[in-house]
Amino acid sequence: MERRHYHLIGIGGTAMASLAGLLKAAGHTVTGSDENVYEPMATELREMGIQYAEGYRPENLQPRPDIVVVGNAISRGNAELETVLNERMMYTSAAVTIKEEFLRGRYSLAVAGTHGKTTTASLLAWVLESAGLNPSFLVGGVVENFGTSFRLTNSEYFVIEADEYDTAYFDKGPKMWHYLPQTAIVNNIEFDHADIYRDEQAYRFAFERFVNLIPQNGTLVAGWDSPIMREIAPRSFAPVESFGYGGKEQGEHPRWAARDVGLQRGEDGQDGDVGQETRGDRAEFLWLTEHSDRLLQRRHSMVPVLPEVGDGRHENLFAQGPVRQADWLLLPWQQEVEVFG
Repeated sequence: MERRHYHLIGIGGTAMASLAGLLKAAGHTVTGSDENVYEPMATELREMGIQYAEGYRPENLQPRPDIVVVGNAISRGNAELETVLNERMMYTSAAVTIKEEFLRGRYSLAVAGTHGKTTTASLLAWVLESAGLNPSFLVGGVVENFGTSFRLTNSEYFVIEADEYDTAYFDKGPKMWHYLPQTAIVNNIEFDHADIYRDEQAYRFAFERFVNLIPQNGTLVAGWDSPIMREIAPRSFAPVESFGYGGKEQGEHPRWAARDVGLQRGEDGQDGDVGQETRGDRAEFLWLTEHSDRLLQRRHSMVPVLPEVGDGRHENLFAQGPVRQADWLLLPWQQEVEVFG
């Protein structure tokens, strides 16, 4: 692999700092700049040995980098960006860099939806880890089981949190369009980001196109409690797996449905939903949602996470390969989710 010098304008954001770590892990030289780099990203960048400048200045681009990654918070008028344009430097977005450096050629498992992306992506990464598949991942928060928001391995599997926010000042499409989903999980769709989407129809279109990117031999995993998701799912060229709280009033879906869901208090005094899931006689799943003190979001984060069958082996819903029973899961944001296993 060719080693390059990447310079990240806006390196202090969670996503950009994590990308910097991935690039460093891949063997590239990484520098960057930002107006203010706050904790914990400042410490993480230092610990990774990544040099960055405070403030945007033309001299930050010396020595001349091979590729400049422009963060989506950076706009025209930024002194550093204007130098990139004036000097005709090679520049791109974070999403395209992720696609070309890390996703192309791998099995991309992209987690999208209005709510629950970080939680679901974290669960998925740990399930694959428990299956012995050693996944790479990039999510929007520190995953407690791994102690980091990103990891690069030699595995063919890469779990990516697929954000619907815009990509860069020169690419106003959502980041998730770049993530080459082989398996796409869409938890739910509910109008959001009114600062960049003019109305619900525009927001919906972003997910329609995302679903349309899944190849025929991929899988769409759809949150069936979301009315918009139910309307979009039939357009998928890939097979559709579905999950939800409800029964099968709409025909064969949801194929995975939570049953006997109730509150159980954890050791820290927090409440969480715990339930058993059945799909014929094939398997049982443990289902999780967020704490009851986050009522507006707790239903959105329900995902099937842990098959428990016979000898502990089952074909995973999300990837080809055996899944072993795991005893314990910790999720991002230490106080957000407690897991009972």
